[in-house]
Amino acid sequence: MLIGLSIRDVVLIESLDLAIGPGLTALTGETGAGKSIILDALGLATGARADAGLVRRGAAGHASATAIFALPADHAAFAYLDDKGLDYARDEDLVLRRQLSPDGRSRAFVNDQATSVGVLKDLGALLLEVHGQHETVGLLDPRTHRTLLDAFGAVGVGAVASAWSAWRAAREKANALRDLADRAAAETEELTLRLSELDRLDPREGEETALAEERALLGSAEKALADIAAASEALGGDALSGKLASAFRALERARDRAIQAGAPADGPAVTRLAAACEAVDRALVEAQEAAAAIDAAAEGFEFEPDRLEKAEERLFALRGMARKLNVAVERLPGKRAEFAAQLQAIETSAEALTAAERDAADARDAYLYAAQALSAERRAAGDRLAAAVEAELAPLKLEKARFRVAVEPLDEDRAGPTGIDRVAFEISTNPGAPFGPMEAIASGGELARFALALKAALAGRGEGPQPLMIFDEVDQGVGGAVADAVGLRLKRLAHGANGRGANGQGAQVLVVTHSAQVAARADAHWRISKSGDDTSTRTRVEPLSAAERQEEIARMLSGAEVTEAARAAARALIG
Repeated sequence: MLIGLSIRDVVLIESLDLAIGPGLTALTGETGAGKSIILDALGLATGARADAGLVRRGAAGHASATAIFALPADHAAFAYLDDKGLDYARDEDLVLRRQLSPDGRSRAFVNDQATSVGVLKDLGALLLEVHGQHETVGLLDPRTHRTLLDAFGAVGVGAVASAWSAWRAAREKANALRDLADRAAAETEELTLRLSELDRLDPREGEETALAEERALLGSAEKALADIAAASEALGGDALSGKLASAFRALERARDRAIQAGAPADGPAVTRLAAACEAVDRALVEAQEAAAAIDAAAEGFEFEPDRLEKAEERLFALRGMARKLNVAVERLPGKRAEFAAQLQAIETSAEALTAAERDAADARDAYLYAAQALSAERRAAGDRLAAAVEAELAPLKLEKARFRVAVEPLDEDRAGPTGIDRVAFEISTNPGAPFGPMEAIASGGELARFALALKAALAGRGEGPQPLMIFDEVDQGVGGAVADAVGLRLKRLAHGANGRGANGQGAQVLVVTHSAQVAARADAHWRISKSGDDTSTRTRVEPLSAAERQEEIARMLSGAEVTEAARAAARALIG
């Protein structure tokens, strides 16, 4: 619901702040007083086309218009704000603002966040409808007609949407298999070659890591063996042991000769020779143990002579295949399985494709069956809506007009989750005249009354949250009972079929009118007037009290001079 409108320096309005309530609000005043300026300002705030002519002459800066809306938490505008990445709070008002410079450039804001005029326009389409002498937007947009018809007839599209999803999935599967079959001839030879190479190579999980570790170990072992051999050579091997043994025997002979020569066994000479023998004997034992230890160490590094070469060749082969296939070495076993699966799929693709095409055909038949049933529902709902609209036309002085809902099949390639129908509301304004789009056939006044009749027929039939509806001189060219019929329908739209008002099934309605019968039905009444002198003119908007409202309606009935009879008639109209 629109709850506030602030206008600054727009045409004849210097500064104006309006608080707007629920229900039906009438805007009245003399011709040229500036009633349309209010609508122009609202259009400016909601993204309508604007030009520099809207900026008030003499304004110090830019013109601006701010529209404030209080919306339910589930309103579609919030989903749109999410999509555009704009911040908001569902429990706070939605504020749309637009500034227009004298050079025609404009800036747009949503909750004080800079945005594009296109965003304001999209939000405006969600928040209000305009029906007037020169334009009708929202309700008469052919793109909305199918949704409106479905809401009126309580037509559900769930079964069709499910069938559409199943058909689309089946088609995608069949198309994928068909593409696979088309590529099969060219790919089979390549896949077979690659798979045979991988089969010969037989890559295993984790093999690259194991080979790299083995290569590093074997390289280190080869160097260690070289160092052990150098140690063995330095030690002298058997030659050292033989020399030590010869030395030991020579020392023993020297000791024996010293004793034979009479040297005491415990004398210094014999004792020293005995110690030398023991030292050489120990050296001989240690040399033999050292040689055995070196041999044992060498045995710990024994491996096949070409084992390192084989490990390196295997590692290079794996990495070469990985480069050829443009994958990491660890993915080679997976590629082998993948190639095998692709070849298997190609081998069985003909059978799978036949089954998939059969499934797609069955899904198509199921979809078309559901869509045709939906079309029949829509045609029946269209007949009921046409009857309801035509019942509203005669009281609106459109008794010769006819209304119909055209439900026509779309080409199959334009089918979708909502069916195969193009829905359009069409009219014929005279007997025997062809039907056509409302906006192309009806005159300005007729168009607004057609919109009113359609809205009256749709009211309370499941359309969801109602936008603000604006009717600009919908009563143009009619009076008396017809004007009263217009006012009654506007009141019904504002209050809902059950009279519950804005919190029930009704909508918020603004009507610019010259008809006393229409204004008398309003819940709120604004008088638009001009004042000023030779140098400047200003438009004023005055919310009227009950007494002022009665006087204004009397003026509308009698003209410049308000008579007591006009006042009595005004009281009767207001009831």
